[in-house]
Amino acid sequence: MMTSTTVLERSDNVNPAFEPHETTDQSDNLFSSERTLSREVLGVVEAAALAAGRLMGTGKRDAADQAAVTAMRQTLREIPVNGTIVIGEGERDEAPMLYIGEKVGKIQPGLPEVDIAVDPLEGTNLVAHGLPGAVATLALAPKGGLFHAPDTYMEKLVVGPDAKGKVDINAPVKYNLSILAMSLQREVQDLTIVILDRPRHAELIGEVREAGARIKLISDGDLMPAVSAALIGSGIHAVMGTGGAPEAVLTAAAVKCLGGEIQARLRWRNEEEKKRAARMNIDLSEEKIYRTDDLAPANELVFAACGITTGDTLKGVNYFGNGARTHSLIMAYQSGLVRFVDTIHLNREKGGRVKL
Repeated sequence: MMTSTTVLERSDNVNPAFEPHETTDQSDNLFSSERTLSREVLGVVEAAALAAGRLMGTGKRDAADQAAVTAMRQTLREIPVNGTIVIGEGERDEAPMLYIGEKVGKIQPGLPEVDIAVDPLEGTNLVAHGLPGAVATLALAPKGGLFHAPDTYMEKLVVGPDAKGKVDINAPVKYNLSILAMSLQREVQDLTIVILDRPRHAELIGEVREAGARIKLISDGDLMPAVSAALIGSGIHAVMGTGGAPEAVLTAAAVKCLGGEIQARLRWRNEEEKKRAARMNIDLSEEKIYRTDDLAPANELVFAACGITTGDTLKGVNYFGNGARTHSLIMAYQSGLVRFVDTIHLNREKGGRVKL
């Protein structure tokens, strides 16, 4: 395997205690090596992407999901943690899943207890139809470090570091766009807002257009556009609208690493969802605002995503005669680590050369 890595680090935020070192204390054991774990989870999302990418454009959405889940489950077994899936596909999809409550990792005495949020294939329709923006993604934190989101929807507002703490999900759309524009030192008409193309967003789309901002409508998958909104220079300035609550937790983990912000409110679809959430001791109010630290409260946090089909931030899997090439994003919050990783996976049995 040949790897080329672009590394961006908040060097003023590096905690030497989180460099790899020998320890017998479980609380130190996991994030004694946040960076080491980031390399471990890189292999997990790469494996899922490589497996699902083979089915791009075949129309086989469930088969693509199955391939990603199987590959992710197999590689998760090798991670040196006692892990529990807290965000998975277990409540919603009838497709094969990494279910909520599933135990993953090496599962050995003395290894750290961690919570894991996964979406082995964010964008099943995107892969099935060969559309851009599908990814395999995962977030990992110490036990209790990720919100156990119910399987419902959330109204979301995601912005980057410049607008963090300035926008308000309760405020009118026009106000938030004005604040966002001023924070980025540009005009409202220069903004690009990502919104899921759904009938429920007709009013929101109308308000954004009336304010003068540009809109990028997407068919599926609001996670990576949210990551792009927190990356300066991506050309995406905010994500607005209602999407999956589990995806909001993954989004929170990612934008926290990038210094951005998510604000979200629960949007129930039926009474059965409320009953399940009540059993989870979740506040049923649709007025409660969940912020970044509510959804991803951990101070030690690892987020990983690997492109399956090429999107705004990550390139898709590229297969060639004796291997494949992947493009991934790996982040560790406490270490201040942000890596874009370009990896070539060689099949040694087929031989061959590496071409740049």
